[in-house]
Amino acid sequence: MSRRDEVLAEMGFSPIWKLRNKQPAVERETPPTGWIELKQAVPACTACGLHKGRTQTVFGVGDEQADWLLVGEAPGAEEDRLGEPFVGQAGKLLDNMLASIGLARGDNVYICNVLKCRPPGNRKPEPDEVAKCTPFLQRQIGLIEPKLIVAMGRFAAQTLLNTDASIASLRGRVHQYAGRPLIVTYHPAYLLRNLPDKSKAWQDLVFARRTMASL
Repeated sequence: MSRRDEVLAEMGFSPIWKLRNKQPAVERETPPTGWIELKQAVPACTACGLHKGRTQTVFGVGDEQADWLLVGEAPGAEEDRLGEPFVGQAGKLLDNMLASIGLARGDNVYICNVLKCRPPGNRKPEPDEVAKCTPFLQRQIGLIEPKLIVAMGRFAAQTLLNTDASIASLRGRVHQYAGRPLIVTYHPAYLLRNLPDKSKAWQDLVFARRTMASL
């Protein structure tokens, strides 16, 4: 006991109370909040079986403060190899589609997919794969805060709108996803196989441009 404690005890000020040592804070896992954390979380993800066959994840590319957000289905073989969405012939067609309405990849435009990993053989994504990957897309939307989302292709449209409706019935209308207006059009890869529908895709882009101008 120190001399000070002895004096206080003699004066009747006992027991002597002491502050406890502060307990260390318990670290808890938190979802990724910013771009840096999100870009680290996606390639580290092993939540579904797709991680076993991927070459790399395909996060997304473009202006991270874009007004336009284009969302496709999932990476294909070239995307898996290069780590960038919409490359190859489909990517070239997309670039031409954007140019037709005065836009360019990376300039006020962000491009990503519902899934960040390639399904084997480019098969249709499974519901559990979509469920595990959707939070990443939702966080991207929250960070970008786009004015308009364009769902490219049947799978992206049906997934984002939680519907099994045909793409024909979804086109030409403004939908909502995560509090943002959403427009549906064809996937560039589909248009390469179905050339007559390019004119319909052009109509969708004009509609999207007109919708953006009204926001």
